[in-house]
Amino acid sequence: MTETGHEFREQDLSGSTFERVDLSRSTYREVRLTGADVRDADLSDLRVRAAWLNGVRMTGVEVPDMEIYGEIVRLVVNGVDVAPLVEAELNRRMPERTLMSPTDVAGFRLAFETLDRLWAGTVEKARALPAASLHEQVDEEWSFVETLRHLGFAHACWVGGIVLADPSPWHPLDLPWDEAPAVDGVPWDREVRPSLDEVLDVRAQRRATVQAVLDDLTDAGLSREVASATPFMTEASGLDVAQCLKVVLNEEWEHRLYAERDLARL
Repeated sequence: MTETGHEFREQDLSGSTFERVDLSRSTYREVRLTGADVRDADLSDLRVRAAWLNGVRMTGVEVPDMEIYGEIVRLVVNGVDVAPLVEAELNRRMPERTLMSPTDVAGFRLAFETLDRLWAGTVEKARALPAASLHEQVDEEWSFVETLRHLGFAHACWVGGIVLADPSPWHPLDLPWDEAPAVDGVPWDREVRPSLDEVLDVRAQRRATVQAVLDDLTDAGLSREVASATPFMTEASGLDVAQCLKVVLNEEWEHRLYAERDLARL
């Protein structure tokens, strides 16, 4: 078989066997590889994004160059769990990172205030660039403006839609994550190009909402059980206020690092 360029869409290929098949430069989107057995494979320059890799085992591999960005709970390399080592090194490099796992209301207030300060420096760097650059993507990641729009969605989803039980907390500039399901009434405009100030205005509103929540919150209130009033996260059970606020903290922390990385490239 020498034909190339086949397209497989909306097909169930589970149980298939591929031998001596060239899949280089192939594109995989919304593909399920659960239980797959990959042997004697050349995965050079492979790019994996938004993937769930629970239970993955790699043996006999050679890794001359690999980068992993994500939430790492347990990662064993040659018999050593390196996750705690990575955590310790990240905290050494960025002492503010230890503040992103608060246990009381005072800790949450300090964490958000710390993010305010860090983001102010990041926005200052963004303002030094031409306005068009803030809509430019690096390595197909979100642009700076898209990143801020997505954080607006995160605030709306977890604080507005869950903590405050607002069934429609959205702003027209909100941007869900790429793999999110399309939902009627939820904005998802990928073509709009708002100015930085327009997005920052929405961001200020969302920050004020968080502050209002924190101002009225007690330590006991952190454990109050909540549920989503929007179509997102309805399957999640056992959520409480603290968990929702921590999701927003994590989103803010990680996406600022991504933004700093990409601004440096721009």
